[in-house]
Amino acid sequence: MTPRVTLIGKPGCHLCDEARRVIAEVCAEVDSSWVEVSVLDDPALFDQHWDRIPVILVDGRPHDFWRVDAARLRTALTAP
Repeated sequence: MTPRVTLIGKPGCHLCDEARRVIAEVCAEVDSSWVEVSVLDDPALFDQHWDRIPVILVDGRPHDFWRVDAARLRTALTAP
């Protein structure tokens, strides 16, 4: 199963910590999977996203950056 949500962040980022918490909570509620990747492990991701982390993708498309709105994420994951 391919994760629906991708969190692009880095260790030690307080905004990433908060995004991780919100994503885990919402994904558990709606039974969706998610994955986290670090910009420090991928130079291309670093070049693309270093100034906006955390970046949240839903189904591979940009959804949010810097902050995650739980209601908005829930809506995106439950929309038909």
